[in-house]
Amino acid sequence: MENALRPLAVIGGAVLLTLVLGWAVDRLLRRADERHPETPLWGMLRRCRLPLQVVLLGALLRAGYRETHWSLVQRHETGIGHVLSLVMIGSVAWLVTRIVSAVVESSYARYASSTRDPARVRRVRTQITLIMRIVTAVLAVVAAAAMLLTFPGMEKFGASMLASAGIIGIVAGVAAQSTLGNLFAGFQIAFGDMVRIGDTVVVDGEWGVVEEVTLTFLAVRTWDERRITMPVSYFTSKPFENWSRGGVQMTGTVFFHLDHSAPVALMREKLQEILGECKAWDGRDWSLAVTGTTPSTIEVRVVVTAKDADDIWTARCVVREQMIAWLCEKHPYALPRIMTSAASLPPDGQWPGAGAGRGRPLRAEEIHSNNAGDYALDGEPSVEPPRTGRG
Repeated sequence: MENALRPLAVIGGAVLLTLVLGWAVDRLLRRADERHPETPLWGMLRRCRLPLQVVLLGALLRAGYRETHWSLVQRHETGIGHVLSLVMIGSVAWLVTRIVSAVVESSYARYASSTRDPARVRRVRTQITLIMRIVTAVLAVVAAAAMLLTFPGMEKFGASMLASAGIIGIVAGVAAQSTLGNLFAGFQIAFGDMVRIGDTVVVDGEWGVVEEVTLTFLAVRTWDERRITMPVSYFTSKPFENWSRGGVQMTGTVFFHLDHSAPVALMREKLQEILGECKAWDGRDWSLAVTGTTPSTIEVRVVVTAKDADDIWTARCVVREQMIAWLCEKHPYALPRIMTSAASLPPDGQWPGAGAGRGRPLRAEEIHSNNAGDYALDGEPSVEPPRTGRG
């Protein structure tokens, strides 16, 4: 009976103590969050409850698994202890990652709530995203190395790896030039403030918003919900448009090709009326001017302003749609059209190139012949058959 109760007492006691300690820590964090609502750290630390319980359970079982006195445990005592050690190392790395993430995110939340400049907020968000990825990768590597060192014989393997580190580094550097280039480009983007999460960019003719920045690639969400994934080295080696850099306010243009009789003054009044009812217009500036002319049309340019790239697109579409509808309804003569009319005769009714006294154009056989003067006009008797050759 004692042999059956002892294992249950050891394992059940470890599980019960883990649950109680996890609940107590979560309760303390909840009270701290209620007392200090201005600090989001305590609420974010509550996400560490699960990895904390795994660490506690692994530590309790690692310390007391021998007390079960099970024959199975005694036969595999070394292997069970090794597995529990690996679980503890992995759970500790998981717990540290969650704690670092909570601290970084709470700091970012406080900074975002106290800063009114959205450009700085996006820059900090990009930087902490890359920092968290680096910290996670470092912790994963350290945890994996610690797990490997728990296996017998890994010390010699580690020494041999250190001895050949120079050769391995050279080979890896040559083989992974593009990967290392993207890695350093990611650092340059994060801390060089070239492009940030949330920036509106134009890349290869595609307009979109930067959605994700990693150490190796950057994802852009286009207006039609597509994702363009590009290596970060592209943004350090090729030019691109960043509409959010230096302020998010935008100026847009709308071009109209109209007839020369278009009522430009009335168009200005109508434009002012359209913008007055357009919510996307920020009220900073607007203009309408004739910027070009051709033999058949004039070019009218409308300039409007908006607070960001999304609103400038909306304002341009509204102006274009309503102005065209107004012209079609009120001033249809202003729309471009192709003018056709009958050809006017030259003075005295003579066609260029016609013979004396001939009021008609030459025929094809007359043009390609050297005896056109001998041809009879329509209705005249022919003197002799025309010659078609030379000489």
